[in-house]
Amino acid sequence: MREKDFQLNIPAEIGEQLQLKPETSVKLVVKRNRLVVQLEEPRLQLFQDKVLLWPVLTALFVSLGFYLYSLQQRLRTIKLVGDYSLATAIIVLGVLMGTALFAGFFIRGRHDPENHFSQNVYWRNFPVIVLSFALILGLLLVGSMWLLGVLFKGASFGILTASIILFAFGVVTNAVMIYFALVVDAGVLSTVLILVIISGVIIAMAVNNQKYWWQHNLSFLGTSGASSGWQFNATLIFSALLMIALIDYLFVRLQESLPQTRRLLILRGLLTLTAFDLGLVGVFPNNISSHALHDQVSVFLVYLIIALIVSVRWLLPQVTQDFLYLSYGIGVALVVAAVLFQVIGYFSLTAFEMVAFVLAFGWLLMLLDRIEALIDVGTEGLITRRE
Repeated sequence: MREKDFQLNIPAEIGEQLQLKPETSVKLVVKRNRLVVQLEEPRLQLFQDKVLLWPVLTALFVSLGFYLYSLQQRLRTIKLVGDYSLATAIIVLGVLMGTALFAGFFIRGRHDPENHFSQNVYWRNFPVIVLSFALILGLLLVGSMWLLGVLFKGASFGILTASIILFAFGVVTNAVMIYFALVVDAGVLSTVLILVIISGVIIAMAVNNQKYWWQHNLSFLGTSGASSGWQFNATLIFSALLMIALIDYLFVRLQESLPQTRRLLILRGLLTLTAFDLGLVGVFPNNISSHALHDQVSVFLVYLIIALIVSVRWLLPQVTQDFLYLSYGIGVALVVAAVLFQVIGYFSLTAFEMVAFVLAFGWLLMLLDRIEALIDVGTEGLITRRE
């Protein structure tokens, strides 16, 4: 069979929107029986412009400083885990190095015409994004050091060996953080949002396991009677800020391809208000002094979710029937859970809160994913009008 070459003409509007140049590299990808034109992924930059020197040189400088400090303290051996241990140095120094490099390369991406995510992120959201990745990095390092402590119980190293191990961990963590700074987008940010809130809640549950928090309610994890109430509340506040940053970015990009209508303004306002109210649940924990405020913001959060589910049919452009059925199904499930808790008494308060939280938060993430998909749909609309 004889092969044929085809030529693809990109409309001028899209070329100006994406700031395309004659030397800009693109590739054609087949996804779900659709031909998609993609810019070359920025991950290739990790192996260009001497980017790899940054994680290596930074880790070398820090590990050398760690070695000289250990010599000054006249240390001969360093424990793997515990106070003043190698694990502590890897966690603290790794987070500091990784966060600094992530922030630097993220800022650098704002001057890259092919990095459309960084360019559309407001500076007010920059600290939240950086701290989110720093938090995830810290949790991963803490988990890794805990696992190594279990596998190599009682291990200790000479200061030279410890410095080499620190250097190896530093190179890997630095390279990973630079990589994510180059490829971060709305999808990655949504994943980070999920990791932040799930990890924060799970850690709070694990720490308070001895106090039988589940016999009270989910909000007990944020009270003064909990062992790590501040961590649970901080997770809610931080997740709310991250969600606001994601909403901010999505609607800025959406305005580039779809006209800003009153429906989109209302949808953005409801989503932002929902994220803000989620943060207030953490600001006003279920303590005696703030019990009334906690209940009010929690009930208002439920009202906001219901309002979004009911109004998504009119507020979300190009909404599909499948998403509508899914939204209404989740709405019915929330009502059934409320009946099982308040009328029948089958659900305990803890079970009801956990079911309602999973359903509502999961639906919000799917809604944000749908809004992200509209950005590409809007671009397709430009092509159709051109033709």
